[in-house]
Amino acid sequence: MKSNVGGIDKVARIVVGVVLLGCALAGIGAPWTYVGIVPLATGLLGWCPLYPLLGCNSCKKSD
Repeated sequence: MKSNVGGIDKVARIVVGVVLLGCALAGIGAPWTYVGIVPLATGLLGWCPLYPLLGCNSCKKSD
């Protein structure tokens, strides 16, 4: 599992995931806010399963 999520992308995913889960746990918003688990997990793991399918990679390439 090679990393394909870069620095800014990781931070954004973690922030969005935490905010969505916080809203879900606080009872704010619909039950769909539990989907915050997905960006949080992909941000923490540094790997997004959708990126290879789309041909994306936000990691800096090392020479």
